[in-house]
Amino acid sequence: MKNYLSGFRVETTRGSRLSSKMLGANGAFMALVSKSKQILGIVGWLAVTFIAAAVGGVASINAGSFYMQLVRPEWAPPSSWFGPVWTVLYALMSAAAWLVWRADGFREARGALTLFLLQLAPNALWSWLFFGWHRGALAFADILLLWVLIIVTLIAFWRVRVLAGALLIPYLLWVSFASALNYAVWQLNPQSLG
Repeated sequence: MKNYLSGFRVETTRGSRLSSKMLGANGAFMALVSKSKQILGIVGWLAVTFIAAAVGGVASINAGSFYMQLVRPEWAPPSSWFGPVWTVLYALMSAAAWLVWRADGFREARGALTLFLLQLAPNALWSWLFFGWHRGALAFADILLLWVLIIVTLIAFWRVRVLAGALLIPYLLWVSFASALNYAVWQLNPQSLG
């Protein structure tokens, strides 16, 4: 019987076992994971990522009105951009994590996937620091930590699967922009973002 999984052609006979030697390092895990588990995997990574988004989103419920009250640099985007941009970024992040999981499984890609999970914490915390608690300096320190964690995660993902790393590039670019915006708004609003 012939199976075509994850771009690998796998020849099997009844009762034979697939080994990573037969399949190569990439693809061995996926040959053993059913399609339903792959679907559960992407749903799981979407859930984990969007739960982090929701945690930050709770602090951002009134962010639009607060943001409009702040003095902003001329290059600051309107508040209506943030929701759609972050939705796309969270979807890309989820897909990247899923690709890494799909390539090697959690056990083999533990380091890369742990970094991914770790960077979700400062991601969610930033909204609380900036919009919830109005702490510009702490929000800026948090976003710098997030930026470093994104770079490290991107490199780790790239080593497992290039596409997974590439999917994090828009996230890194947006957080780079958001870091500059955080700093500028904090400096322009010392009374509001003490």
